[in-house]
Amino acid sequence: MHILVSACLLGTPCRYDGASKRNPTLDRLTAQGHVLVPVCPEVLGGLPTPRPPAERQPGGRVVNREGIDVTAEYRAGAERALEIARKYGCTCAVLKERSPSCGFGQVYDGTFTRTLIPGSGVAAELLSAHGITVYGESRIGELLERLGEKA
Repeated sequence: MHILVSACLLGTPCRYDGASKRNPTLDRLTAQGHVLVPVCPEVLGGLPTPRPPAERQPGGRVVNREGIDVTAEYRAGAERALEIARKYGCTCAVLKERSPSCGFGQVYDGTFTRTLIPGSGVAAELLSAHGITVYGESRIGELLERLGEKA
């Protein structure tokens, strides 16, 4: 199975702060024979690394800490991530939690106070709307169980 994965979780330094958030639990998916397909929707949308942090505002806009609306870049990156998922036949994705792009279930509230609210990032929302099952990195165990391995 091909699984779409946030590139930062695979060790690519593409986060807003120029870092990665490598998650070694993903190695278990590779060991099972699954192919991990890396994407960073923010970079795919044309944003540089590093870049100012951004958060999703009420109504769906994405604004960075400098007050610049980057919604178009986030939407473009989400569309590219969806294209890649379709190209590789990905039916599920493991994405970086709380991200304004990849977060699923909870995102920061747009005030830059680290306050979490229910919601999803632009890419996670689009992927889910197109039938791709999205898992945050803290739920990799659920995916492993679904695929037949004890977490």
